[in-house]
Amino acid sequence: MIHAEISIYPISTKTTSLSFYIAKAVESIKNIDNLRYEINSMGTILESNDIDVINKASKNMIETVHNLGINRVEVILKIDSRTDKHVKMEEKIDSIKKQMV
Repeated sequence: MIHAEISIYPISTKTTSLSFYIAKAVESIKNIDNLRYEINSMGTILESNDIDVINKASKNMIETVHNLGINRVEVILKIDSRTDKHVKMEEKIDSIKKQMV
């Protein structure tokens, strides 16, 4: 299973708020087959068993922001690829919570 966290930062927008651009970027991936995602306050978690799907989602998100008239987009992409077992993003969170007092 592959998990990725993508954070997109449009540069030189007319406002300090980025929520419009992020919303459009996330909308661009909602119909990609074999992809689950979850937004959080600092980025979007992507989940798939295929790295090409993760790459496609990342590309869609970046291109969407560019197509909104933003000439420069900074992207942070962190990938966790695991082949020894199939763990969903919720299971990773549950595992952490079990360790907390």
